[in-house]
Amino acid sequence: MLDDLERRIIQHLQGDLPLTSRPYAVLSGKLGIREEELVERIKLQKEKGILRRLGANLNPRLAGFRANAMIAWYVPEDKMDEIGPLMATFKEVSHCYQRRIQREWKYNLFTMVHGKSKKDCQCIVRRIAENTGIKDYVTLLTLKEYKKTSPEYF
Repeated sequence: MLDDLERRIIQHLQGDLPLTSRPYAVLSGKLGIREEELVERIKLQKEKGILRRLGANLNPRLAGFRANAMIAWYVPEDKMDEIGPLMATFKEVSHCYQRRIQREWKYNLFTMVHGKSKKDCQCIVRRIAENTGIKDYVTLLTLKEYKKTSPEYF
């Protein structure tokens, strides 16, 4: 379990970092600890697997990526441990999840791909299908985006 300070550190890291040459100094001041302690605690959370990474968030639209699609794939169960990680290696795939098959929905692996156009997304999907041998899928192109943010846990 996380202690109170660890929760507060994550709370400050899940938003935008201060635009300064020493953002951790600013955050450590808000947390009431030394900058070195903050950096050490972040490293420890990374080592424990609590934090996977710290990174920049790209605004895809401003970078020219105007289309995305969720692809629902049917992958035989005995191939899942091979195909899932393989699909996850494609640079255009941002999310890759296995889910239980539902009564009237046979698809069990879901990927999200991003491209500069709908046609670009369709080409990415075809390339994934060709490279994995999975031909049974449905492409669900995004029509309208209602929300796209990073989750806030605390």
